[in-house]
Amino acid sequence: MIDRAGLALFLRRRREALQPEDVGLPRGQRRRTSGLRREEVAALCHISADYYSRLERERGPHPSEQMIASMAQGLHLSLDERDHLFHLAGHRPPARGASSNHISPGMLRIFDRLEDSPAEIVTELGETLRQNALAVALNGDTTRYTGPARSMGYRWFTDPAARERYPVEDHVYTSRVFTAGLREVMARRGPASYAAQLGKRLLGESAEFRAYWDEGEIGVRYHDGKRLLHPELGLLELRCEDLLDRFQSHSLVVFTATPGTPTYDKLSLLSAVGTTP
Repeated sequence: MIDRAGLALFLRRRREALQPEDVGLPRGQRRRTSGLRREEVAALCHISADYYSRLERERGPHPSEQMIASMAQGLHLSLDERDHLFHLAGHRPPARGASSNHISPGMLRIFDRLEDSPAEIVTELGETLRQNALAVALNGDTTRYTGPARSMGYRWFTDPAARERYPVEDHVYTSRVFTAGLREVMARRGPASYAAQLGKRLLGESAEFRAYWDEGEIGVRYHDGKRLLHPELGLLELRCEDLLDRFQSHSLVVFTATPGTPTYDKLSLLSAVGTTP
């Protein structure tokens, strides 16, 4: 059963505790509200301002699990706070760990402040959870995929379009990176995991993946950065700096370039290029 009074109070208290700079919003000079405005929280949660306002007033329909998950993320809740929100709404909290898409508030705070470098948050299977505007301009919108196609490794072996931004001469090594990476995740998560399901699916769908899988490689990684082919800026030689959330197995990836190189100058043009489809 939903606890409408408890849910309304919790949402209001969390909204009032957040400041604009906590979620990457400008404060402005005429702000009088304590914390965030309702319409700002609604935008962060991807719901209508009217719907959110009714929840704070103990009204409106029973929010779905998907809606509660979106609000938990938009309000930058910790895992304990997220679970509490689910209980108040009368739902069982989702599982924690590698299978969770809930991003920690600490990682979100760092992500929200990265405005001058392409950055994205991904799972251990290469599923994009968040991208800033520069990352979309660099890689395209990779949050739009659903099902197994959310995984970049799965797309690499099943969708030819996934390789368009990689130089042809790097394809073999990239295939080895994705295969070895999936093997490591499958071993870590076990035969009943989603990673194991993804691996089984690829073995059935891709002869190329089967060939690399049979080689049994482990530990194949990008050590000196990676190269990308941007449709407008051309070849980019990038460094990928990772910040790992060891509880959720999410990585905050920031793309940088060495000062004085052609790629460094090209990255400064990403904001002008915009979000190339």
